[in-house]
Amino acid sequence: MDVNYIGENLLPGKIGQFFVILSFGASLFSLISYFFAAQNSAKNQAGEFIADKSWKTLGRIGFWLNTLSILVIGSTLFYIIYNHLFEYHYAWAHSSRSLPTHYIISSFWEGQEGSFWLWMFWQVVLGSILVFKSRSWEAPVMTFVMLCQTFLACMLIGVEVFGSRIGSSPFILLRDALHAPIFSNPNYLSMIADGSGLNALLQNYWMVIHPPTLFLGFASMIVPFAYAAAGLWQRRYKEWINASMPWALFAVMILGAGIIMGSFWAYEALNFGGFWAWDPVENVSIIPWLTLIAAVHVMLAYKHSGHAYFTATLLALVSFVLVIYASFLTRSGILGETSVHSFTSLGMSGQLIFFNFTFLAITIVLLVWRRKELPSTKKEEDIYSREFWLFIGALVLTVACVQMIATTSIPVFNTLFGTKVAPPVDPIIHYNRWQGAFVVVILLLTAFTQFLKYKRSDPNKFWPALIASFIVALILAAVVVYFTKVYTNVMYVLITFTSLFCILANIRVLGDALKGKWRLAGSAVSHIGFALLVLGALVAAATNDVISVNESRYIGVQNFGKDGDKFTDPGENLFLTEGEPVQMGDYKITYLGDSAAAPNVYYHIKYEKIDEESGKVLESFILSPFAQNNPDMGGLIGTPATKHYVTHDIYTLITAASADSQLPATNMQDSEKTGFEDYDEPATYQVNIGDTLRYRNGIFIIEGINKDAKLQNIPLDPKDILVGLKIKVVSGDQKEYNVEPVFLLKEGNAYDFNKDVEEQGLRFRFTNIRPDQDKLEIMVYQKPLPEKKWIVFKAIKFPYINFFWCGTIIMTIGFIMAIYKRIKDRKSEDKIES
Repeated sequence: MDVNYIGENLLPGKIGQFFVILSFGASLFSLISYFFAAQNSAKNQAGEFIADKSWKTLGRIGFWLNTLSILVIGSTLFYIIYNHLFEYHYAWAHSSRSLPTHYIISSFWEGQEGSFWLWMFWQVVLGSILVFKSRSWEAPVMTFVMLCQTFLACMLIGVEVFGSRIGSSPFILLRDALHAPIFSNPNYLSMIADGSGLNALLQNYWMVIHPPTLFLGFASMIVPFAYAAAGLWQRRYKEWINASMPWALFAVMILGAGIIMGSFWAYEALNFGGFWAWDPVENVSIIPWLTLIAAVHVMLAYKHSGHAYFTATLLALVSFVLVIYASFLTRSGILGETSVHSFTSLGMSGQLIFFNFTFLAITIVLLVWRRKELPSTKKEEDIYSREFWLFIGALVLTVACVQMIATTSIPVFNTLFGTKVAPPVDPIIHYNRWQGAFVVVILLLTAFTQFLKYKRSDPNKFWPALIASFIVALILAAVVVYFTKVYTNVMYVLITFTSLFCILANIRVLGDALKGKWRLAGSAVSHIGFALLVLGALVAAATNDVISVNESRYIGVQNFGKDGDKFTDPGENLFLTEGEPVQMGDYKITYLGDSAAAPNVYYHIKYEKIDEESGKVLESFILSPFAQNNPDMGGLIGTPATKHYVTHDIYTLITAASADSQLPATNMQDSEKTGFEDYDEPATYQVNIGDTLRYRNGIFIIEGINKDAKLQNIPLDPKDILVGLKIKVVSGDQKEYNVEPVFLLKEGNAYDFNKDVEEQGLRFRFTNIRPDQDKLEIMVYQKPLPEKKWIVFKAIKFPYINFFWCGTIIMTIGFIMAIYKRIKDRKSEDKIES
């Protein structure tokens, strides 16, 4: 019997689903129309390709209908999420009422369906430009764009065909997506107070702009592919390179910016303790970026010399195939728990594989079909030519990508072949070892090719200029290595030297630009930015320093550090009690308290640098890292706060907090009590005279042994051994307390008698003497402080991280300059042709 549900708003979903179907039909219609328009095209008297007008008109109609559909789908889905219509599964699964508007925007693309829509949206934006600007290229190029759009549209259909579901609709109802007893109640919506909310790691302002930028980069990768494929299809072998160059540079710039934004997110929110962790999804996003960079350089080499046409075309085509492969790895669920970025599978693996193989097949078929007609030159490349080394550089980039693909694809190989190959235990060490060597070679090539000219360079001019820059780079590298202290690792030294060599070589090119030779200014600026980025990444990653050092390695929080992750190492975390300062290196740290802004709690930590002689405060600032208690993600999820300086950053992360760690009270009878119930689990230390150890609110010092210790009401035999251990306790407010626990060896049995410092909630036991190790054993108990708030935090210093961010900005500026130059060149060439 049908249930008449109460309170459901079904109209938005029906509208949205209608336009989902329409978007698929329109994109398929446009694809077919553009295909026949290109297939039936003919050359005019000027040698230009003229597409079949009627088919092209139909292709445009289909495209604009697809565009309208995508805009309506996006508007409808946002309406559902913004108005908290939790009868729809997407709104319930990815948002909640407490989210501010900017995080509601982030929740739009948290799920697979929203991110597919984002990809489709950017493709229609780019397609609109192509329709108006690509002229004779419109029909063949838009054929491939609409083929991709058709595949993306089918990802959102969410219908069953012959028992198999195609796609996943963002407009599916909650009661259709989940099977639960609650849906037998017609008024089930009254029982759903809120949605599941946005993933805590995604509640960061970078997630508002990082995914749109990244997906614009992915979407723009189709354009160089489409031009290369269209060039092969219509035998316009040389023309496509000039036409696609601005688009290729744009794709490289935008995808690179999106990847770096992800680094910002990782640095500020994902708790990597850095900006790059060689996560599988990070890897598969950077691989197509690198291959397209290689393609751009080989395209330039071909344009100036006629060499390496096949390589340029192959790399342009493969770059987009790798984008689809990245989407498969991210969305199929095959990566499992090896990535923090990947989506759970929605049963679309088959569609994604078909999507991937279709574009791979197009690449192979076109290259094989036209192999005998591809432009080539019999003249050998000169070793003193720039194009020769551009080709070598592209080859090195390709090999670097192969290494990344091979390791990242281990889960795929295991699934395909039934193997059980384990991924690297420490991926950071594994990738750094391989990719560090590739970076050295790339930077070296980028540097010395700046001294070469296309076709042929004069060795008599090449070598003196090269050697002079080489020597200056060596001197500068020695200075940088000394001050940044990266001399402990040969690879670090090589990367530092080659980065500086690359910067100097490209500054030389900029010097020529000031003399009027602006042609290569954009590439020089991009190269300088890339070298600074690498240098900043190296120094920050290699020399970052944990400043929250805890020499006692004791944190008075139950189970702290038991998980074994790098953020909860007791030796790298400090315990702070509200209002009680603790010295941390050069800083005096005080936990001032917290403030709530649901669902987050902000913890305010005051840093003060004080002159030891005068007591004057030299520097003072407050950092407010925040965290939320999220049981679905394993407990407390912290988001760091960072103090930025010109030369370094101080990064502070909450790893535990009192609201997250209260222990349940126990109902114990007085007869069962031992006297230790009011204390946390003890810490056991092996100590020597003179040792200083830290406790929660201060330090204690092992001052000496008292061989004349006394015990009341216990008779002692002359053979008995009784010693006391003198301990001085110094609290955070510089108050001192003396205490002397006692150890007794009587008739072959060991006894100890604890002593307390009530004011500090401490209990000391002198539990053993180990003459074979020349050590004394003590146990230290601390009372929990439920009355006061406390936090545990980790602080890291990242030196020279600003080189990384500045390099990113400079590299992007260089790409903009290069794009402007290529567009200008294209217009000049068009005027000459006309």
